[in-house]
Amino acid sequence: MEKQRSLGTLRHSAAHIMASAVTELFPGTKIAIGPSIESGFYYDFDRAESFTPDDLVKIEEKMREIIEENHPFERYLMSKDEAIEDFKRKGEKYKVEIISQIAGEKVSVYKSGNFVDLCKGPHIASTKDLKYFKLLSVAGAYWRGDSSREQLQRIYGTAFFTEKDMENYLIKIEEVRKRDHRKIGKDLDLFSIDETVGVGLILWHPKGAILRNIIETYWKNFHIENGYSLLFTPHVASERLFGISQHLQTYSDSMYAPMEMEGKSYRVKPMNCPMHLMVYKTKLHSYRELPIKYAELGTVYRFEKSGVLYGLLRVRGFTQDDGHIIVTPQQLEEEILMVFNMAVNCLKTFGFMDYEIYLATKPERKCVGKVEDWHKAQKSIENALKKTGFNYQIDEGGGAFYGPKIDIKIKDAIGRLWQCSTIQFDFNLPERFDISYVNLNGEKARPYMIHRALFGSLERFIGVLLEHYAGILPVWIAPVQVVIANIDEQQRGYCKELKEKLKNNNIRVVFDDRNEKIAHKIRDNAMQKIPYILVVGNKEKEANSVAVRVRGNKNLGFMKIDKFISIINEKNKPGINEL
Repeated sequence: MEKQRSLGTLRHSAAHIMASAVTELFPGTKIAIGPSIESGFYYDFDRAESFTPDDLVKIEEKMREIIEENHPFERYLMSKDEAIEDFKRKGEKYKVEIISQIAGEKVSVYKSGNFVDLCKGPHIASTKDLKYFKLLSVAGAYWRGDSSREQLQRIYGTAFFTEKDMENYLIKIEEVRKRDHRKIGKDLDLFSIDETVGVGLILWHPKGAILRNIIETYWKNFHIENGYSLLFTPHVASERLFGISQHLQTYSDSMYAPMEMEGKSYRVKPMNCPMHLMVYKTKLHSYRELPIKYAELGTVYRFEKSGVLYGLLRVRGFTQDDGHIIVTPQQLEEEILMVFNMAVNCLKTFGFMDYEIYLATKPERKCVGKVEDWHKAQKSIENALKKTGFNYQIDEGGGAFYGPKIDIKIKDAIGRLWQCSTIQFDFNLPERFDISYVNLNGEKARPYMIHRALFGSLERFIGVLLEHYAGILPVWIAPVQVVIANIDEQQRGYCKELKEKLKNNNIRVVFDDRNEKIAHKIRDNAMQKIPYILVVGNKEKEANSVAVRVRGNKNLGFMKIDKFISIINEKNKPGINEL
């Protein structure tokens, strides 16, 4: 922890040095804020011209000059009035705004060389203490995160105490860049986003639709096997429904504007749960029927600010793999354990084996439900977690206002954590929708409700999946599993027969019959990360065989087509994630 704090101090100081370099190189640039962050640091600037990659090189060079000049970081206290006048004289309106909102009569500033910045500190002793740093990128950012305010330019960088730590981080950054699902999605022709359609709205291309359908089919079968009933609910609903659920009152900023039809207001749905409860309410239920488990791949729409949209990972229209379980109080612990095990089994099927698990407890803000009910629910969740055998952490106060929850974060191939499955208790909706069941005594009783998602959303999960595998998807989920490439026209008929035979064996296959040299076909299809390329010349045609090339330039050589079919059928099963 102490080392992390020291690293934070180093990086915060690097942000100051960077701001000093920017204001020297580009006079008239206004400075906003420059904190350290988990992976490094950034500083926000207000400048008419955009920063270019060449500018980052110049800024780094200037930073090294400032470092060599060995300026000490000196702290001063100023009265707020004095500080406001000083920064106003320099034209630093963002600093003036910050100072005016600070409590007390004095503020702290730091001076290094000729650069003075409003700051609480602490800092390194001198600029020369910064040895290993790198500027990484430029992005847009709104002042105060408010899209109605000024748009600034944010320069990101990182800094470390040792050269080895810096090198390791830069290698990881390069690996992250290569695994960027947006680039993979474009290279493999899986999906696109077009402003004409709308930012944050995904267009699934044919191969992307196949990938999505494979995952959806697995998900549906998996849920049916685990006792769920599948639902389909509308994309729009009466505004009144979301008033009952309180989504309208609580989340209106992220809901799309109402549509007026025949004097009534409708909304595109931000959640599936209200409609699932309306299905439950269509008839009276006995305790003998519970638990009732509903599941839906339900597409919802939420208006995320454009600044936070990011490929498949943060979108405005997404398909939640929603599940809602209606249980008696006595069934709660058992059902939570079953859902947890179901989530882990699902994640393992897709190759995610390492997790961090959190129990998020009652927040300090006002919550629905009685305190004793919160304690009972949290105890049931904790008892269930203990029975799993997994280690978990307490996320104190991290629960929603309507109930405690379990969060499962998955670790990908390069060690990054992604929020994925969630299992959430809900005190709110059973009350608001007045759902009930007839108990053992023949009386109406209030059931408990569990929200749960295994993937979170299909879009986000596919984005994580693409980055985890760097686009090299296992055979069972690869949109195209086999490509047949003929050497010349003489093998066209045989290749068509091969294609039909593979299709009849439930293998996803394409025939590349372009009038190109075989080396060109092999190279193109290898770039598409297709698991198997079957090369067919006259020798293979005459022997009713194929020459098999495996993704990664491995060559299985000459074999009969029936043998190849048996090989791929062994790999074409959920959970077989190696070639």
